Amino acid sequence: MIKVAIIGPESTGKTTLTKALAEQYNTVWVPEYCRDYLNNLGRPYLQSDLLEIAKGQMDSQKQKRKEAREVLFCDTDLHVIKVWSEHKYGECDQWILNQLEMQYFDLYIITDYDIPYEDDPLREHPEMRSYFFDIYYNLMKDSGKAFIVVSGDFQTRLNQAKKAVGALL
Repeated sequence: MIKVAIIGPESTGKTTLTKALAEQYNTVWVPEYCRDYLNNLGRPYLQSDLLEIAKGQMDSQKQKRKEAREVLFCDTDLHVIKVWSEHKYGECDQWILNQLEMQYFDLYIITDYDIPYEDDPLREHPEMRSYFFDIYYNLMKDSGKAFIVVSGDFQTRLNQAKKAVGALL
């Protein structure tokens, strides 16, 4: 089974692209666990919540993998939690770092910030999308993991992603 993670800054079309790719390949996708977790939290999140979010994301991936056909698309991965934790708290829980060393994706798709920002109560730094894009890009480049950057309008992004996924199949 091929595993693809879609990562990138806030409000860059990750969820929209993930859903569309899953539909194109007639498979399931893993939603971003963080969204439900934070919506049900009832208080501002703490650094310790990021560990729970990471564990929830991993559990969701395990469950959805059982339902996937040929490809599993994941709306985010632990890199996003790592980046957020280090930005907000100056460090990342060792469990998350250990899991990052063990997790494997066949492809990472980084979404560019070249689309309009859409406000959302869970988003914290609309002015820092280019900053976070650079972090994700450099993380992938330095890791040696397979990745592409998708940019442009939705259809262009979808076509770029389909070409990369198709090459894996």
